[in-house]
Amino acid sequence: MGIVSPGFQGRRRSAEPALPPGQYLTEDFPVLSAGPTPKVPLDTWEFVLSTETGAEFRWNWAELTGLPQETPTVDLHCVTRWSKLGTSWQGVSLDLLLDGVDTAARYALVHSYGGYTTNLPLDDLRGGRAWVAHRYDGAPLAAEHGGPARLLVPHLYLWKSAKWVRGIRLLVDDQPGFWETAGYHDYGDPWREQRYQGD
Repeated sequence: MGIVSPGFQGRRRSAEPALPPGQYLTEDFPVLSAGPTPKVPLDTWEFVLSTETGAEFRWNWAELTGLPQETPTVDLHCVTRWSKLGTSWQGVSLDLLLDGVDTAARYALVHSYGGYTTNLPLDDLRGGRAWVAHRYDGAPLAAEHGGPARLLVPHLYLWKSAKWVRGIRLLVDDQPGFWETAGYHDYGDPWREQRYQGD
């Protein structure tokens, strides 16, 4: 008698890539926004990084796009359960923007044109994990996806990657943003399913 029954193939391996719990794969790039899409002319666009002491660092469009650029390819995970893998971007690393900034802050509050805000630990904007992105898939970032520029923090749920970004305020103490005050999780790790407060 054989050790293995005839026809036994072993456990099948999934051809699908690993996704965070509760997510499904999409080829589309769904558009979800908390309000109307702001139209920000490039000649008035500005990004302001302000510290807890009130010091400010400013870049206009030409200055930001003239900085050394990176081209990350990252997976996106939305709290509404879709994931899009292997997305291609171009932008400026937050490591570069924060270089030389004297701060004792531990948190950041991101501000967008249109009034949206979201909070993150400052460490999550460092270490090659976050960018101010202005190109997607080889083209200028479309307004519905956050153009002219958005924050890109792909290791957290996508609501942390604020569209239409206009600045970041560094804070000593955490301050919740738009969705966080409405019951969403303060951190938003998709691999731990941190969708809502208490998760």
